[in-house]
Amino acid sequence: MTESSSLWIKNPLAILSNSEDDARGGIVVEDGKIIELVAAGEVPAQSCDQVYDASQHVILPGLINTHHHFYQTLTRAYPGALNKELFPWLKTLYPLWAGLEPEMLASASRLALTELMLSGCTLAADHHYLFPDGMENAIDVQVAEANKLGIRVMLTRGSMSLGEKDGGLPPQTTVQSEEQILSDSERLIHRYHQRGEGAMIQIALAPCSPFSVTPEIMKASALLAQRHDVRLHTHLAETIDEETFCLERFGMRTVDYLESVGWLSARTWLAHGIHFDDDEIRRLGQAGVGVCHCPTSNMMLASGIARTKELEAAGVPVGLGVDGSASNDGSNMIQEVRQALYLQRLRYGSSAVTHFDAYRWATQGSAAVLGRSDVGKIALGKQADLAMFMLDELRFSGSHDPLAALLLCGAEKADRVMVAGHWTVEDGEVSGVDRHALIAEHSALAKKLATKLSH
Repeated sequence: MTESSSLWIKNPLAILSNSEDDARGGIVVEDGKIIELVAAGEVPAQSCDQVYDASQHVILPGLINTHHHFYQTLTRAYPGALNKELFPWLKTLYPLWAGLEPEMLASASRLALTELMLSGCTLAADHHYLFPDGMENAIDVQVAEANKLGIRVMLTRGSMSLGEKDGGLPPQTTVQSEEQILSDSERLIHRYHQRGEGAMIQIALAPCSPFSVTPEIMKASALLAQRHDVRLHTHLAETIDEETFCLERFGMRTVDYLESVGWLSARTWLAHGIHFDDDEIRRLGQAGVGVCHCPTSNMMLASGIARTKELEAAGVPVGLGVDGSASNDGSNMIQEVRQALYLQRLRYGSSAVTHFDAYRWATQGSAAVLGRSDVGKIALGKQADLAMFMLDELRFSGSHDPLAALLLCGAEKADRVMVAGHWTVEDGEVSGVDRHALIAEHSALAKKLATKLSH
């Protein structure tokens, strides 16, 4: 559809909208926004330029991925990293990742974003913290790929400043100076960060983790983020090993460390956020810090189970993330929603966590985690970001509740996806992407990266 035309997405099989809004007759989209919710059996208030029959589709708000590492699609199921916990897993992969090249990152980002879009994702946050020689413009590469695909992104300018020789985990070749990190962060904010409703590209600052950056870069990043009004992101409280590292190096637990470097604020969202005690959860909620729950990654590395219900009760925005494709090992958002549902039931019980809870984390919750109020809901005035699924596979035969069936029967692929009123996925294919050519290119580059390490 063109930017100024109106589209009625008519009579969906099911639609996930606010309970007080009857949208069973569909929604009307114009100028990239939802301008009308049509009640069951009704027609739009004014005639529309186009009509799409959605009677075979379940419609969700576009799913929002709040933590990823696109480059890791190049190192899925890497033999040396199998069957390890976080720290030894990282120590195995850091030397491999240090060989990353711009062409590899471009292909990895394109593949990760394509995979995400095909699974119903319309906004993805990526945490990129690798800037070895030759990779100084890594975020610029990612911006270009996102723009080609038409997906919204929150690209975080990550950093590592604490190398092995100073007691950190990363190899020295991946470490940058404070000056390099801050000057590039400022450049990226000025060049790419979009503000306000409908933003397609946003930049956040994201020192990697307590065991890979210094307190000085954490403090300086917080000040820079405040000065330019952008968000802050880091890994925190993912494992007991990390907690032990903080106690031994800084003499404090993770949330105390967060506060000591000026990060205990509503500007911040954390990846994982598993190992918090009750008082720490209360403090995070009071500060408005967000948490991205990464169920598949946490299960693969046996890191633990986030306390989502206590976090939300304390006022912490909770969203979902697929995390890196070397600890997932995929980039599928609708599968991540299912995984979150089941992992949280394991903690709280099957009657305490519903499919609506899991959908909320992946939509409204994730939007709040990223500081967005214009996406994450099917409601009047919101951005027209939609994920549409069909129940026409064997796995869905015999299902009765379409919204529950998407998760319980294991949906994998969206039939259609819309971002800002534009179709980005049609008939299960991403517009403008030759899937087979992308796989061939990406696979060859993954082999090249692995070969670099062996030599």
